[in-house]
Amino acid sequence: MSHNHLTDRVVDLPTRHGVKWPHEVDATVPRAALGCDTVADRGSSSRRADSHAARSNNGRLWRLAWAHRFRFVLQRLIDWFMHVWWLVAIAVVAVLSAILVFRLHAFLTLLLAGWLVGLLTLPAALQDYAATEVAKGKMTAQQADSFVKSSAADRLVHAFGETAGKVGVLISLAGVIGSLLMASGAASVIVDAMLRLTGPKRAPEALAASSFVLGVPVFFDTVFYLMVPLAQSLRRKVGKDYVLFLLAILAGGSIAHSLVPPTPGPLQVAEIIGVDVGTMLLAGLGIGSVTSVISLAAARTINRFVEIPLPEAATPDETQDHDAKQALGETASGDRPSLMLSLLPIVVPVVLIATGSTVAYLAQSSSSPTGGWVKAVDNLCDKNVALAIGCALSFLLMRYCDPKEKNKLVATSLAAAGSIILITAAGGAFGAMLRQAGIAGAVAGLAEGVPGLMILPLAFIVTVAIRTLQGSATVAMITAAGVMQGFAADGTLPFHPVYLAMAIGAGSKPVSWMTDSAFWVITRMSGMTEAQGLKVISPMSTAMGLAALLVTVSFAYFLPFAG
Repeated sequence: MSHNHLTDRVVDLPTRHGVKWPHEVDATVPRAALGCDTVADRGSSSRRADSHAARSNNGRLWRLAWAHRFRFVLQRLIDWFMHVWWLVAIAVVAVLSAILVFRLHAFLTLLLAGWLVGLLTLPAALQDYAATEVAKGKMTAQQADSFVKSSAADRLVHAFGETAGKVGVLISLAGVIGSLLMASGAASVIVDAMLRLTGPKRAPEALAASSFVLGVPVFFDTVFYLMVPLAQSLRRKVGKDYVLFLLAILAGGSIAHSLVPPTPGPLQVAEIIGVDVGTMLLAGLGIGSVTSVISLAAARTINRFVEIPLPEAATPDETQDHDAKQALGETASGDRPSLMLSLLPIVVPVVLIATGSTVAYLAQSSSSPTGGWVKAVDNLCDKNVALAIGCALSFLLMRYCDPKEKNKLVATSLAAAGSIILITAAGGAFGAMLRQAGIAGAVAGLAEGVPGLMILPLAFIVTVAIRTLQGSATVAMITAAGVMQGFAADGTLPFHPVYLAMAIGAGSKPVSWMTDSAFWVITRMSGMTEAQGLKVISPMSTAMGLAALLVTVSFAYFLPFAG
């Protein structure tokens, strides 16, 4: 509100409240109306009555003026405090405080942050969001009216359900595939094939490549559990480069964890940013593979400066090899699946999803009418159907599993996936609350002063800050995607929005230290001390993030795919 407008409102106060300015007091008003006797002469009592009426009128007027000024300032303070960037700040502080101070589970933390944002969102922001959705055809006028009147809790629960419906099946099926790959020994077959392909001198490359492949359907913590016995076995045989073998696992599995769906972080970032899962998969595989090569070079550099011996509790070679085989799922009889059968549950879904995205892109860009075959391909290559086919193929590995574990194998994997689904859906609800608060418009205004490609380092820095403070890469990606989603929503990016998602994934790598659960998994499983972990894991995570950002910016510059 302008100063002139405020002055006009103050000047108009007497008219609106039936009060007169002192110079406007009518001299013809009977004295009795002013509270004194009516006399023939205008004596001292009359003058006192006039003065009293003027003072009373004046005091009432200025009380009203100050009341209006107070309400005006208070409203401006509320509008300023409820600005979307303050809501973002409150939400981020709530996330960090809940995780670092109160040690709340990520699921409860993200729900709390989403509820706070929804509770503090002004009705005007909800009306603007509803009007935008109506214009896009995503809401009817009746639905928009109901949306604006709904409570913060109702909006949060609705967004939670929508997200769970979109990612729940994918995460569950991927969890089953990963469990069967490990329990059947198929993971061991893939690693052995990589080692035979590269030879002993290129064992780090084999570890990185196999970890990258396994990191697509299997969570990184599990990949590291799976691979570290093999790294220790290689160290005993080679006599050196233990750090290199460990970091090679990170260069493959950790990169896939942050860039390639259907792992939860990339999957949810794609959903929030509005990127097709198939496009995210193709970009993640391309950028991730190049990043892994660069990260492996960084691992070799770190290996030159840091030497870590095997843990004192390391067993002799024969037992160590046995432990490695057992961790990789090899059965006592040595009966293992073939390489083709081991790769089918991974390769088939990837090929189907990539094919579906390619056909959809060609159909949209073609001016000629598409036939029924496009719809058939779209149905077959749907991400949920593709993962379901991969899951069905993984059951061919069941006969290679330990008979004692078969009955509870799927149930155990689904139980583990349930926790991930809850966290991911809560993160999606949090992002939806930020969208409803107007983050898209605020970020679009911010983007006006940011050069095109500089948006990617900005997204990287935001994610790094959240990741370093609270530890979880997945929570950092989901939170940063909610904050940065406005850049993709306004449609003015000079490159495809998938690169924004890749930059967020890159930012989820630095800096792994005490707040990161993976830091403790790696140090405990490898036998590192905390100080050694800070010398090895923290620099490696930073190098991986910077490498991923560099590759992302390069791809966005040379292959923007804008529009």
